[in-house]
Amino acid sequence: MCASQVFFSVFRLRVAAEADPGAIARVIERFQNLNVIPRRLIAEFGVDETLHIEVDVSGVAREQMNIIAAKLREAVSVTRVHWHLL
Repeated sequence: MCASQVFFSVFRLRVAAEADPGAIARVIERFQNLNVIPRRLIAEFGVDETLHIEVDVSGVAREQMNIIAAKLREAVSVTRVHWHLL
C-alpha cells in the first residue's frame, strides 16, 4: 500500500453500545491517542435503547483501524463494532 492510500482513504467506524454516557468518549479516545481528529462523528440513541456511533476518519492505516475495533470490542457496554472504507 502506498502512502497516499493511507492518508487519503476515509474509513467509517460503526459502533453499537448499550446506553452508557461514557461510550462516545471511549470511541473518540482511541483516535485522540493517535492524535487524529475525526472528519465526522454522529451519535444517535436508537429506539431499542442502543447508542449508535459513527466516526469517519482519515490518516489512519487499516491495521490501526483493526486494532481500534478490537480494543472497542473489549469494552463492557459495546455490543458491535465494524469499520469499512468509504
